[in-house]
Amino acid sequence: MLVRYEALVAAGELRPDPDQRAAAERLQRVQDELVAAREPGALARLFGKGPQRVRGVYLWGGVGRGKSMLMDLFVATLPIRRKRRVHFHAFMLEVDRLIREERAKEKRDPIAPVAARIAEDVRCLAFDEMVVKNTADAMIMSRLFTALICEEDMTVVTTSNRPPSDLYKDGLNRSLFLPFIELVEVELDVAALNGPTDYRLERLGGLATWHTPIGDAATAQVREAFFRLTDYPPEDAAHVPSADLDLGGGRTLHVPKSLKGVAVFSFKRLCGEPRGAADYLAVARAYHTVIVVGIPAMGPEMRNEAVRFVTLIDALYENKVKLFASAEAGPDNLYPAGDGTFEFQRTVSRLKEMQSAEYMAEGHGEA
Repeated sequence: MLVRYEALVAAGELRPDPDQRAAAERLQRVQDELVAAREPGALARLFGKGPQRVRGVYLWGGVGRGKSMLMDLFVATLPIRRKRRVHFHAFMLEVDRLIREERAKEKRDPIAPVAARIAEDVRCLAFDEMVVKNTADAMIMSRLFTALICEEDMTVVTTSNRPPSDLYKDGLNRSLFLPFIELVEVELDVAALNGPTDYRLERLGGLATWHTPIGDAATAQVREAFFRLTDYPPEDAAHVPSADLDLGGGRTLHVPKSLKGVAVFSFKRLCGEPRGAADYLAVARAYHTVIVVGIPAMGPEMRNEAVRFVTLIDALYENKVKLFASAEAGPDNLYPAGDGTFEFQRTVSRLKEMQSAEYMAEGHGEA
């Protein structure tokens, strides 16, 4: 990993950054130790000798400091088969499903078998953007991660916008979550990546977030934002990856363009189809930036679409998701007449705030 990082700096693709360099060195040590502690052979297993536990890393810092970039490098260059990278919200949805399945087997405590199932083919588990915002997740995390790290010998590497002590801060029944914080501080190396430069904002170079009217110029602007945020080569635009976002309950939402925490949707896909708050919350938790194209000016005949748009913006705003849009009109003129126009004014206010430098500098998921 360190070789790749140094090559990017030497090529001018990354700016020299002492904090990033220190984090890259620590992640390189994790790689070296994982390689040295590869799965034992049959003879070692016969005598009960499992793989040596390798300490993981909790890398925290403000938005745009390079945490996700370093995680990309770490996972891409980790030369072991049993590795997995997953967004933290998607992982907790998976955990919820596995717990339900184990409880259906009438097992008293599902945590140990769930941890064993997760660890079946994973030696190193890498998360991006660990954030805890609900009591259900907080209540199971300490026991689950104790089982994963201390019983399954899994190496956990994660990024977060907050130091461990600030996770689930002021949350309901936070005392139940404190053992998880202690586990992180004891079992993982906590490294800060919190320098003064927000590279994400720098990369955008003052590019506006709301573009009107709908047309080639607006499309070009949101397209430029996507490529700047993802570092994806524009000449290969036809091959941008897509994804299917798990909405829970066996439902998925197709994301036409999905890369490095950035998603692109049409207004029609998000708000022209029957969707509820849970769907929009899943989007807001999975992506730090959402690009919505083709937002129309809505009249009374589009009341349902306007209501869904309000719910979408609420979810994005409350999770500090960055919004880029191409629209037929500015926020003030999106829904000027019709049932619910008074309530829509709160959405107008939020859309304006979401364009501010202060909002853009907020970390994803921060309350």
